[in-house]
Amino acid sequence: MVAPATHPWPPIERCSSPVSTTTPAPEQKRRLPSFGVQILLGLLLGLALGWLALALGPTASGDDNGLTVALSTIGSAFVTLLKAVVPPLVLTAIIASIANLRGVANGARLAGQTLLWFAITALIAVGIGLGLGLLFQPGAHTGVTKAAASAPSHTGSWLDFLQGIIPTNFLGLQASSSLAHEGDAVVGVTTGLSFNVLQLIVVAIVIGLAALKVGAKAEPFLTLNASVLSVVQTVLWWIIRLAPLGTIGLVGRAIATYGWDSLASLAVFAAAIYVGLALVLFVVYPVILRSHGLRPSRYFRGAWPAIQLGFVSRSSIGTLPVTERVTHRNLGVPRAYASFAVPLGATTKMDGCAAIYPAVAAIFVAQFFGLHLGVTDYLLIAFVSVVGSAATAGLTGALVMLTLTLSTLGLPLEGVGLLLAVDPILDMGRTAVNVAGQALVPVIVAKREGILDVDQFNSADADDLFNDDEADAVSAVAPHSAAADAGTEDREPVGAPA
Repeated sequence: MVAPATHPWPPIERCSSPVSTTTPAPEQKRRLPSFGVQILLGLLLGLALGWLALALGPTASGDDNGLTVALSTIGSAFVTLLKAVVPPLVLTAIIASIANLRGVANGARLAGQTLLWFAITALIAVGIGLGLGLLFQPGAHTGVTKAAASAPSHTGSWLDFLQGIIPTNFLGLQASSSLAHEGDAVVGVTTGLSFNVLQLIVVAIVIGLAALKVGAKAEPFLTLNASVLSVVQTVLWWIIRLAPLGTIGLVGRAIATYGWDSLASLAVFAAAIYVGLALVLFVVYPVILRSHGLRPSRYFRGAWPAIQLGFVSRSSIGTLPVTERVTHRNLGVPRAYASFAVPLGATTKMDGCAAIYPAVAAIFVAQFFGLHLGVTDYLLIAFVSVVGSAATAGLTGALVMLTLTLSTLGLPLEGVGLLLAVDPILDMGRTAVNVAGQALVPVIVAKREGILDVDQFNSADADDLFNDDEADAVSAVAPHSAAADAGTEDREPVGAPA
C-alpha cells in the first residue's frame, strides 16, 4: 500500500482566496470633454491661431500665408459639409414634423402661437435696435469714408420674397454659371448648384399636407421619409462632431482676415450691434422666461451647445439639428412640436439678422449720408423687420435684409458697402441670437399650452448631447418592445414621427 504523498506547503483555502472572489474592476473609459467645452476650446485655439496668422502677414507675393490658407480651408470645408446635408434634412424633417402634428392636440393653435411669438420677440428686438441706433449715433462716429460705399450686386425686395416663395422646381434648385477668361478668350465654364431654402420649405409643407390628406395610403411614404431622415441625421451628427475643428478654422480665418483695422473704423457701429444682441440674449429672453415661471439659467444650460455652434458656423440652417435636439432633449419641448417649430424658426426667426442689425444699420446709413428719418420711417423699419425676414430665407441673410430695409425707406443702397468690412464678425453674434430665439419660442409656447416637460427643463444638461446616439439608432429601426427587451431607452431621432 502506497502512502499518500506529502507536500511542503499547506492546502489552499479557496474560499478566502482573493483571486477567486474578487472580480477585476473594469477599466474606466476616459471621457472627452462635453461638446460645449470642445467648442469653447476650439474658439480659444482659433483666436490664438488667427492672431498668429495675422502677425505673420501676407507672403512676399501678397498672397495669404500658409496658416491663413489652412485655417480658411478647414473652416470652409466644415461649412460646405453642413450645407451639403441641409437640403435632404429640411425636406424630410418638415414632412415628418407635419406628420407629427397628427399626434399633437391643437396643432393649428400651436402653429399660430409659434408665429405670434416669433413676431412678438422680433418686435422687441427691433425696438432695442432702433433705441441703440439713436443712442450711439453710429453714422456720425465712423472712420470710413464715402469712397468705401458701393451698391450691392443683389438687393432684397418684396419681389424677392414673392419670387422666392414659389418653387421653380421640385427641390428648389438654382444653377449659376461663371466664365473663366484668359485675356479676351473664354477658356471654361464653371456651374454651381444651390438650394433655395424657402422654396424647399414650401415644397416640404405641401408634400406633408398632401400626405395627411391622402391618409392611410401615405403611411408607407411617411415611414420611408422617417427612415431617410434617420439616415440623414446620422450623417449630419458625424459632421457636427467635427464642429470643434471647424470652429478653429472659422474663427481663425475671421481674425486673420479682418483683425482690428476693419473693426476700428466701424467700432461704434459694431459696439451698438453687440450691445443690442447682448440685451436681447441676456435681458429680454430671461425676462420672458421668468414671466412664464422658467429659470433662465436652465434654459441657457440646455440651449448653449446650439448657441455656441450658431456663433462659430454663422448658419441657423447648419445649426438646425443641434437646435432641434437641445430643444427637445434638454429643454423638454415635445418632439412632435419641436420638429415643426425649430425648422420653421431656422428660416424665419431672426432676431439678430432681421431685427437688431437692419434697424441699427438703417440709422447708420441715414446718419452717414445726412438724411433725416421721421417717425413713419422708424415704423417702416419695425414693419419690415417683423414681416420681411422671410424674404431673406432663401437668399443671403442679413445683407439682403438690410438692402430690403434700405430700399423700402428709400435710403442709398451704397451704404451696404460701408458695412461689409465687419459683417462676418457681426454675423457670429447675430446668428447666435437667432439660434437662441429659435429654441426659446418653442419653450415658451409649450409652457403656455401646458405641454412642456418642466422637470426635464429644470434638469437640462448639455453634456450628454451625443451620449445616446446608439440608443437613437436602435429605437429608429426596432419596435418599441425590442428596445425595451434590450434594456435601452426608447428614444427616436429628432423629427421622426412619434
